[in-house]
Amino acid sequence: MDFFYYRRVLAFALALAVLLPESVLPQFTDQTKEAHIAFQHVAGGAEKKHIVETSGGGAAFFDYDNDGELDLYAVNGATVNTYRQKSGPGNVLYRNQGNGTFADVTVPAGVGDRSWGMGCTVGDIDGDGYRDLYVTNYGPNILYRNQGNGTFVDISTGVAGNDYSSSAAFFDYDGDGDLDLYVANYLIYDFDAPPDKICTYEGIEIFCGPQGLPGAADLFYRNNGDNTFTDVTRPSGISWANRYYGLGVLAEDFDNDGDTDLFVANDATPNVLFDNNRDGTFSEIGLKAGVAYNEYGEEEAGMGVSGGDYDGDGDLDLYITHFFRESNTFYLNDGKGHFKDITTQIGLEEPTLGMLGWGTQFFDYDRDGDLDLFVANGHVYPQAASTIAGTSYPQRNQLIRNDGGNRLIDIGDAAGPGMALKRVSRGASFGDYDNDGDVDIFVVNLDEASTLLRNDFAPVNNWLVVQLLGRGPNRDAVGAKIRLLAGGRSQWRTANGASSYLSYNDMRIFFGLGRAERADEVEVTWPDGTRQTVPAAPANKLLVIRQNGPYVLTEMGADIYAE
Repeated sequence: MDFFYYRRVLAFALALAVLLPESVLPQFTDQTKEAHIAFQHVAGGAEKKHIVETSGGGAAFFDYDNDGELDLYAVNGATVNTYRQKSGPGNVLYRNQGNGTFADVTVPAGVGDRSWGMGCTVGDIDGDGYRDLYVTNYGPNILYRNQGNGTFVDISTGVAGNDYSSSAAFFDYDGDGDLDLYVANYLIYDFDAPPDKICTYEGIEIFCGPQGLPGAADLFYRNNGDNTFTDVTRPSGISWANRYYGLGVLAEDFDNDGDTDLFVANDATPNVLFDNNRDGTFSEIGLKAGVAYNEYGEEEAGMGVSGGDYDGDGDLDLYITHFFRESNTFYLNDGKGHFKDITTQIGLEEPTLGMLGWGTQFFDYDRDGDLDLFVANGHVYPQAASTIAGTSYPQRNQLIRNDGGNRLIDIGDAAGPGMALKRVSRGASFGDYDNDGDVDIFVVNLDEASTLLRNDFAPVNNWLVVQLLGRGPNRDAVGAKIRLLAGGRSQWRTANGASSYLSYNDMRIFFGLGRAERADEVEVTWPDGTRQTVPAAPANKLLVIRQNGPYVLTEMGADIYAE
């Protein structure tokens, strides 16, 4: 890069330092080595001759051993040869040591699959209080049951499939209390019979796909309550609209009617929104709801997806990441499950046109009470830097600040040294690994070391973290809604870890309080529709709420599972 580029970057950073008060200037630092994370992603060869070599991988922040510390699972790929031999580098489980470092416990835990991994999701499928792990692959997927003693056992029968899977999500679609499973599948591709044509992009030869390749059918499994699942893809109504190129999955109540709906971000095909009919079936309403296409009526290359109440009106808005020269898209919810593309109006079109986005998440990085955004970026064509104008193969990730009004501002250049890194990023997982009350980020980078971004934002604003303990098999209360009132304003969140791209996030719910020293009220609407209220809670604590039981105020990292 030339001297003038650096001058522009420096000028932009200095301008932000002047425009933003010291209390909102972020600092994300790369703590990967310090945390003893040695995960190195592998995805085929350097030339990327196959589309499979470009789309992985993901990660999950989750507390697998119930010690109050957030552990980390990272999904790895393979090469064509090691895939055939099932001898890839393997996935890795890191146990949080509680001192800012992690220890590799993959082998004793039994979760080091060496297939061609893509992503993962987490959910307590049997209600025993220990979170189980589902890994998506190019090839058969794996369901690991957590045995509660630090080890997992493979119980994949019935939910393995044999597809090119991407994102997945556990959620209770039928209201019976246990977690069902949706698996997005991307496309049909065979290393031994690749497309017999030459594919090009702007005059350069590239891998083929997704256009021109058959889309793979997504799969939907109902939990039988006995550690087995039944394929209900067809009777649920999912099957007729699911042969697109599925990549991102988000299960949420988009229309505020009390049940969980499902959004799927599709690559180069229309997105779909499945409305829950409350009778075990869904209706696809993506076009009617306004999320199938962008405001110009164009289908886009949907990759990652996140939902959050950006404007504080009590409903869930959508953010979807896309391909280079397509802006990422922001859909504003009208409160009834109808959406409007307001990407241009809030200032997000221009900053994202030159990027190729993947993992993303709404989160309040500065704890001011407004939801901000993170986007992981990286191209798919290694030749991009030398042959495609206006882009590069490795790209910087983006931190996008909510200004509290009606604009979202990319401040990544001034967000600390960790955000200045340029990588070929893919999945991103979000969680507070050091238990200091703010959200950190783990990013999987294609063909290189991952990045653990610690949020070192100065501790000016206050916070409250809420953790829910449900009754019955849905122990993490997936799908519950939380409303917090503080400083005269309300904030809404949903208990849901499955979002971003190929990844899973901390199930604890994070609220920024700004200068308020307490939350005046916290109200939970549990998945069964019952409500529970905590009248007041002091700031900078972990608030643990048991369904139909007492609540406890404690410190982050405390043992909350003892009755």
